[in-house]
Amino acid sequence: MTDLTIKNARVIDPETGYDAIADIAVLDGIITEIGDLTSKGDTIDATGLIAAPGLIDMRVSTGEPGTENRETILSASKAAAAGGVTSIVVMPDTNPVVDDMSLIDFLQGRGQETDINVYVSGALTKGLDGKTMTEIGLMSEAGAVMFSNGPEPISDSLIMRRILSYGARFNALIASRPKDRHLSMGACAHESDFSARLGLVGEPAATERILIERDAALAELTGGRLLIDMISSSSGVEAVRRAKTRDIDMACSVSINHLAMNEIDIGDYRTFAKLDPPLREEFDRLALLSGVNDGTIDVIVSCHDPRPAGQKRLPFSEAAYGAVGLEILLAAGLSQVADDKLDLMRFLSAVTIGPANLLDLPAGRLAVGAPADIVLIDPDRPWVCDSGSLLSKSKNTPFDGRRLTGRAVTTICGGRIIYKV
Repeated sequence: MTDLTIKNARVIDPETGYDAIADIAVLDGIITEIGDLTSKGDTIDATGLIAAPGLIDMRVSTGEPGTENRETILSASKAAAAGGVTSIVVMPDTNPVVDDMSLIDFLQGRGQETDINVYVSGALTKGLDGKTMTEIGLMSEAGAVMFSNGPEPISDSLIMRRILSYGARFNALIASRPKDRHLSMGACAHESDFSARLGLVGEPAATERILIERDAALAELTGGRLLIDMISSSSGVEAVRRAKTRDIDMACSVSINHLAMNEIDIGDYRTFAKLDPPLREEFDRLALLSGVNDGTIDVIVSCHDPRPAGQKRLPFSEAAYGAVGLEILLAAGLSQVADDKLDLMRFLSAVTIGPANLLDLPAGRLAVGAPADIVLIDPDRPWVCDSGSLLSKSKNTPFDGRRLTGRAVTTICGGRIIYKV
């Protein structure tokens, strides 16, 4: 039996909108009371801190199995705890691809060896080939919480229709990367005057809108559950907003990178800022922030994608896509809150109860009977991101050297303190 009392915190529960100074009592990993309480057991004085649900990151790539030099489940879990993230969903783009039940079981077993909650996304197609549909039903029974083709779009509309139709039988969440493969072929940046001056092949924002509108139509046709996976443009926000006016079971996500940066952050060919989707123009970033604030965008993800230095320290067009983000997600969002670009409650909702509802998880809320997955946040704490001090095995972050405001100071998962500054 374990007792823990958090005293004098600003308790924020995005599910109910509760926002007040209160205490939280925890017993055996469960929240038992919230209010003006007498301390029992270990006590944390959280005066001046925000107590929020532990973050849920729906898009985390690791190298396990196959390329553990990039990241392991264990190293990712340590990075997550340092960033206030208590639940992660690992992507299927490993080697081998997570496209059958045995690999779901393997990753779940590895997750049980960590201090956080690790969930698994199954692949939509065998080997992510975009052609051969996987056994979504069997993988759902094995514990897959969603299905994705990793970084690869499903180009064939008939295959996508079949996936959504089949997935609907199991109420499976189908994540689709909105990228027209032919329009984006060979691109390594956003198509604009800026990329033209740098001599980089650009990807137009239209590639995103085309796939959003196609998949929304297919979800409407089939009744499938659709997640538009990481929009990045103003036209993408508008396409999602229009689709949501229809009777479609549809949600969308955005990466924290695209809320905090724009194409100018590429600077002098900074490959750490080479991302997929690419960083776009400032008006796109502002449209994405507005999309979070008005509820058009349901989820914010880190898009954690570790890459060794050898894959990044190359000419821009040859470098790998991706950035680590588990330790940055909360702080980068809080920095946008501090700049009055993001509403605090909307931001916290998009990294807690938003993903929890999509994935049907008990976490993501601060309520009596909920798991004691809690992050204590100092919203005004200034710090400078130093890539060398990150706990991820890879250090590829475009936030290196950037000044941020706010960070997790204590992370609690299942009632146990798993990280403390």
